[in-house]
Amino acid sequence: MEITLDRELLETDEGTCLGDVLPERDPVCCVAVIRHAEEESEETRRFRITTSRGDLVVEIRDPALIAVMGAPDTPGRLRVHWSDRYAAAFGPFSTDLVPARKPHPYGRGDIILGCGGYDPKRSYLVFSKMRHSADHGAAEDGGVIGRVVSGASLLAPLSQGDLILTIQRLITLADRSHAFTTTATDLLLEEGMEIISHVKAVADGYREDGVETTAAHSVEHFLRAMEDGRFVVGRAASTHIRDERMAETPVPHELKKPRLEGTITVRVTGSSRGCVYIYKTDTPGSPAHTVVGQVVHGIGLVKLADDHDVICIRAEPERFDLIGLSVEEALKTAAERGITLSIDTAEGDRVVVRQSPETTLEVLAVSKAEVTTEPLVDVVSIELDDHNAPQTCALFRELTGLKWHSVGKIPFYFKFEDVYFFKPRVGTAVKIIPENTPAGEVPAYALAMTNDSRKGAGLVGVRLSDSTEFGPTSEPFEATNVIGRVIDREKLGGLKEGSTVFIREVRS
Repeated sequence: MEITLDRELLETDEGTCLGDVLPERDPVCCVAVIRHAEEESEETRRFRITTSRGDLVVEIRDPALIAVMGAPDTPGRLRVHWSDRYAAAFGPFSTDLVPARKPHPYGRGDIILGCGGYDPKRSYLVFSKMRHSADHGAAEDGGVIGRVVSGASLLAPLSQGDLILTIQRLITLADRSHAFTTTATDLLLEEGMEIISHVKAVADGYREDGVETTAAHSVEHFLRAMEDGRFVVGRAASTHIRDERMAETPVPHELKKPRLEGTITVRVTGSSRGCVYIYKTDTPGSPAHTVVGQVVHGIGLVKLADDHDVICIRAEPERFDLIGLSVEEALKTAAERGITLSIDTAEGDRVVVRQSPETTLEVLAVSKAEVTTEPLVDVVSIELDDHNAPQTCALFRELTGLKWHSVGKIPFYFKFEDVYFFKPRVGTAVKIIPENTPAGEVPAYALAMTNDSRKGAGLVGVRLSDSTEFGPTSEPFEATNVIGRVIDREKLGGLKEGSTVFIREVRS
């Protein structure tokens, strides 16, 4: 029998299960399964037109004219031949239209099939920028074949030389009863089934012919959020799905665009700031969202996903982050990506603690990077207890940079008797609720943070001995949130007051 797996036709035997065709699939991730029936999916009259200015979604009125939009010789070679304040014309290309040789009224967003010099061999797609009346060499009915339904703000800037890069007809799933998501490896496959195993996304600004860095920092947030190859659906709404794992993370607003089907954004304001969104339908742009990418495969899986589903996602480009790597690993990684790497020193056993430029797109744009290293013997390994103190551990990672890299840093405050104090910069609005407060005894080398029940909230400490009275920050147990333990105990003795301590998280 024949099935379709990620757009490719696959011949397989009767009795084949989902696990047989996807043996290396992440078992946590769901896939979309679509049983095709005549009424199950439908081609709409909507097209996405990708221009050098951005994406437009258009709706074609007459089905007989849809072929014009999908003509194989059209995408990739149409450019703005002329443009003024009223309209912009892409072309030329050949049609069999009969021009009426008279002006017609047009509204903003109208798409007109016209021709130059009344010659149908020099036909144009004319986009009306504003309300006007003109003779565009159209047919007797005025030649309006459709309208722009999303992205109309891109019309005014269209000028000579701008290109139509692709024209893609949009597909909708009309009958959800024949389509679903599953993680069941023993699902029996059927003739004609379509399987979508993952989502592929391309970051905004990343192209084969060059890299734009307009959205470099918000794209970096997106690449970090998807670094484990999973999109965890915290909420599935009618217009989007949302991954909430990076919620409450500050992200700059760098790029406002229409949120078209497949657009990926990060929210920059409100309680959901830092969350990653993928849009199922066209939605106007918002100052609360910055655009970071576009789905290029797997939109059907996005549309079918429910709350708590996990989707495998492949984001391009792969994040370029050398922090935490040894010098040898950093050189190898840079060479594999075609990046020229400058290192402060390569002598001894050292680890990368800083990288410039900081973001992936900025590095790829110039194909070079500089790194600063520290001796590995000066990097303190710790283990965090997410199970018992998830909120405080998340705060600690954000304060130290471990949220973004495998090596972070924390200021060493001072030592008193056998207690070492560290003082990260904690904002006044940050709340540290009591969590995983100890009882009985705190073991030596436990790592803790003072909670909001004391004035010293946010102070981090380590005690070198067991204690049944005070926590690692010399506060009573009720003021102490235990967040983990120090592994490299012997390295504490060499710390100097006021110095920056580099830390590495070890996961068990």
